[in-house]
Amino acid sequence: MPEKSVNEIPRAVRDQYEKGVAALERNNLDYAIELLLGAIKAEPGFLACREALRKASQRKAGQGGGLFKKLVSSASSSPALAKARLITESQPLEALFVAEQVLTNDPKSSLAHDIFAKAAVIAGFPRSAIYSLEAMRQEAPADKEVSIRLSEAYTAIGQNDKAESVFAALMKHHPHDPHLNEMAKNISASRTLNEGGYQNLADGTGSFRQALKNKDEAARLEQESRITKDAAQAENLIDQYVARLATDPGNLKLLKNVAELYAQQKDYYRAIEYYNLIEQIPGALDAALEQARNDTIVKRFNQVIGQLDPALPDYEQQKADLTSQRDAFVLEDCCARAEKYPTDKAIRFDLGMIYFNLGRIQEALPEFQQAENSPHKRLLAMLYSARCLAARNMNDMAARKLQTALKEKVVFDDERKELLYTLGCVLEKSGKQAEAMAQFEQIYEVDMKFRDVGKRVDDYHAGQG
Repeated sequence: MPEKSVNEIPRAVRDQYEKGVAALERNNLDYAIELLLGAIKAEPGFLACREALRKASQRKAGQGGGLFKKLVSSASSSPALAKARLITESQPLEALFVAEQVLTNDPKSSLAHDIFAKAAVIAGFPRSAIYSLEAMRQEAPADKEVSIRLSEAYTAIGQNDKAESVFAALMKHHPHDPHLNEMAKNISASRTLNEGGYQNLADGTGSFRQALKNKDEAARLEQESRITKDAAQAENLIDQYVARLATDPGNLKLLKNVAELYAQQKDYYRAIEYYNLIEQIPGALDAALEQARNDTIVKRFNQVIGQLDPALPDYEQQKADLTSQRDAFVLEDCCARAEKYPTDKAIRFDLGMIYFNLGRIQEALPEFQQAENSPHKRLLAMLYSARCLAARNMNDMAARKLQTALKEKVVFDDERKELLYTLGCVLEKSGKQAEAMAQFEQIYEVDMKFRDVGKRVDDYHAGQG
């Protein structure tokens, strides 16, 4: 039974998983664990769900509970683990679930991790096994058996570089062990054979030159040079980047690439995690990266809102609450960025747009006025400054603002059309019908389908006749 991606999971289970992840994001840990545990019981190979469940369990454990609680939890789980150990080979899926239940209460239970890893390998879930084997290795880095099993699991999923790094770390604890030395050499040779193109040379399907060229490496570099939306390629790149981050955790480029790839895959939860890792590096999270992170958070809000079940009795209330939380986050975040980067006028424009869309015109206007000093946002900021002035019935000032902007906008593109159209509306509102129509006619001459320009001009001239 192979492990499954989110897209391979039945909709009902996927919905439960999404609700569990949403609960985890809200730090409602007990509810998150309940939902995720139910989803993983229905689909034991659901890898992303298991990862989220482990995170929820670890976060809950991090909240503490005292030594007494841990001792009681450990004692109460012993009979269940004893049973799970007996059925590991005959009923691996049942053993998996029992071990996972124990880990939700005690994420550091070495016995539960051991049983889980063995059952996962038997069930054909090597990636799941890696979660527990890595946890065991972290607690006992010199344990030979654990590292060997972990190396084998990485080899099973084709991540020979990780298998090799596991052995390299183990050899530091046992530098003179001949058996481990031999195993390390075999893994290294296997990686060279499989990744260097020599396997093709051996079976007669390749050439020595092709082997030296290392097609896999060339393909990897080509993948890195462009952004791909193909799911399989993206997952492969993510695996490669995460493997490299294991030895270079502060590599900003790798962290940024992983975050962007997860966002492309619409796995916004994981993307946010990697943006947060960037934030932990002093000075790394600049305005652009912070904007990308927060845009991803908004997309995650929208994703959760879109996944709400309309059949729920409190659907409208849940939707309204989440929408309110999203809008509050967007405003609070942009205000914080504006304070953090006071000279970034593009952020001022963004803040103005938020206020404008919320109908808070008086607060929007000064932000747009500041954004007029941005060379990239100047004309758009002038357009919205004029709209704010017009909304406050300051039509003469709005018209002057638009006329100034039009003098700077020579190219007749959509931006100039917007300026002319808005000026026409402002002049019309001021009772200057002929001047207003002159603006609309300029647009009509090149694009009569822009907004309602065609109807406005046609109706005006029909009335003149």
